[in-house]
Amino acid sequence: MARLKDKYLALKPELQEALGIKNVMEIPALEKIVISVGAGFAMKDNKLIQNIEDTITTIAGQKASTVIAKKSVAGFKVREGMPVGVRVTLRGENMYNFLDRLVSIALPRVKDFRGVPRNGFDGRGNYNFGLQEQLIFPEVSYDSIMQIHGMNITVVTTADSDKAGMVLLEKLGMPFTKGSN
Repeated sequence: MARLKDKYLALKPELQEALGIKNVMEIPALEKIVISVGAGFAMKDNKLIQNIEDTITTIAGQKASTVIAKKSVAGFKVREGMPVGVRVTLRGENMYNFLDRLVSIALPRVKDFRGVPRNGFDGRGNYNFGLQEQLIFPEVSYDSIMQIHGMNITVVTTADSDKAGMVLLEKLGMPFTKGSN
């Protein structure tokens, strides 16, 4: 079992008390984590798209898929069927393992890191934030990447409010910035 999942199971009573929840089924939990890369800059270069897909697969520990444009948009020079991004959805053990590596290994490697912003919640307890480069993950070899790119990470929880989602993520070790909100 994943180290972070053990921690979550041990934290359930503490979460229940902190949030004032009576029913144990209402205790917030992680549902899934989605890692996505908008690769519009690489639309015409299939090797670069494949390299991004391989990098995200390495980071996530699960096969990433290429996102294909559903419509043509002349303003962005996008045609239907062109690759426009890469994404992977993590659940279960892979989700807990990724979040554990993100919080304990990758985020501390960010230059001048002061925490992830607190304003990334969507109103329903889900949290979004972006990373500037993929090199903060130790499993990514500098020699194997063709171009440095960022990624968006979405943590979907079963929490019904931003407060509950923030308490859950703080207890799991997410390093939020200091201050109010």
